[in-house]
Amino acid sequence: MDHDRIETSGHIVIIGAGVAGLSCALAFAPQPVTLISATSLGEASFGATMQADIAAAIAAGDSPEAHAADMIAAGGGLVDATAALDLAREAAERIEHLARLGVAFDRDHNGRLATSRTAAHGTPRILSVRGDFTGQAIIAALSQAVRTTPSIRVIEGHVVDALVTEDGVVRGVQLRRADEKTSPPLLIAAPAVVLATGGIGHLFSVTTNPPHANGAGLAAAARAGAVIADPEFVQFHPTAMASGHDPAPVVSESLRGAGAILVNRRGQRFMLPRHPLVDLAPRDTVARGIMAEIMAGRGAFLDARDVLDDDVAERYPMLHRACAAAGLDPTRQPIPVAPAAHFHMGGIAVDGRGRSSIEGLWAAGEVAATATDGANHIAGNALLAALVFARRIAEDIAGRTFAPPPALHDAALVQSGDAACPLTEKALREMMTAQVGVLRDEERLAEAITLIAKTERDSADPGLGNMATAALLISTAAWSRRESRGAHCRVDCPAENPSFAHRTMTTLAAAREIADEIAARPSARLPRSLSA
Repeated sequence: MDHDRIETSGHIVIIGAGVAGLSCALAFAPQPVTLISATSLGEASFGATMQADIAAAIAAGDSPEAHAADMIAAGGGLVDATAALDLAREAAERIEHLARLGVAFDRDHNGRLATSRTAAHGTPRILSVRGDFTGQAIIAALSQAVRTTPSIRVIEGHVVDALVTEDGVVRGVQLRRADEKTSPPLLIAAPAVVLATGGIGHLFSVTTNPPHANGAGLAAAARAGAVIADPEFVQFHPTAMASGHDPAPVVSESLRGAGAILVNRRGQRFMLPRHPLVDLAPRDTVARGIMAEIMAGRGAFLDARDVLDDDVAERYPMLHRACAAAGLDPTRQPIPVAPAAHFHMGGIAVDGRGRSSIEGLWAAGEVAATATDGANHIAGNALLAALVFARRIAEDIAGRTFAPPPALHDAALVQSGDAACPLTEKALREMMTAQVGVLRDEERLAEAITLIAKTERDSADPGLGNMATAALLISTAAWSRRESRGAHCRVDCPAENPSFAHRTMTTLAAAREIADEIAARPSARLPRSLSA
């Protein structure tokens, strides 16, 4: 197979240029690193990250202990209490660092950092920039700092296909151009690799995530043998704008914190009987409430007319932009909403320093499972965890001595299958939304697993193969967890089961075994539309 190589002189390689990747590269300075970005650096295509907020217990009367307690309460019994408290305690320092980089957080009339409340937080601790511009402001500040840091080499327009290993140790990465599926692979040797590739939302047809959030980093680690934690727990943001766009715009949770309400087409507040916190209930509860209204034909809408004024373009620029594109005036019309795949609580299992189960591999950001989310993620923690673990990883690696990376050989290149593939990317995404989405059951999961496993095995397209690998990990873990907990809802097992009150730890080999077991059952069959 033809391929290219890049000489990095033993640089640490960081894959992904979102908040985690950019922060990690900066934390290494002045040690040289190579940063791989799927897009042009700082390009406004990070989807949900761009519209995210960040949580920090900095307001009077709040504390890291209270922040950690809210994480634990939302996490369905699967959050590590020590990890949650450690994360919350580092929040104030990371906010100060962002402010030094020029992130202009909103302030109250006394000049103090303004905080608001969102779902599952017991007190206001969400910091924002211009309402819903927070993620974009942070990305812009970090990108500018990276551009002016001489020790950071940036390679744009490339995505990961595989990790290159030798004797079970990560020795480099295999990349390809993001916009050219048939381009020759690009090999980079590295003494250590940090995966910061983001989430898996693009595996679903309805998502807030951009196309490169497709599970490639998760799949690459799994194919190399890494332990994967909690892959079944996928959070569906309850209030994505139902405008038909891909990705779907996020309608910021801060609107509900400011007083916007959820109603159906009849004007009924359908969350009132569902949870004491009503519209500020945990995201999984709200997502299921909205799904119930949609499935009943009553629709779901966020009514923000009493919250928004004519200055919406200044207060909520991302919302204004999305509504304008949809031909909607949110100051005069309720906003149609629907759940969309948003955040992956699962990922590469890492310890408190971001180390994976494979020597030479670290992970940060959404691709990593840090034991702070459990079965459900609360708003503001994604950016916080990305910043905190990026710093920890740089500190951990800086204290190590690595042997020079070996030359990479052709035998290290990942080869794809060439058999007939049952699913296209479009069909895979539609199946994930329909059968591995907000509501799941054993029969539909088994049917999906059978087709996903064939695609994972046979795809000649490395990008589709990695998507199928990530999808297989999610769907087999969802099939195995015969209960409902947090964001994982099994309609055939609607209650929590104490025997499942533990985190999932799995591997790709284990997921393939489950798929083989399902395929061998007498009842296993392809759906009629695909069995011809």
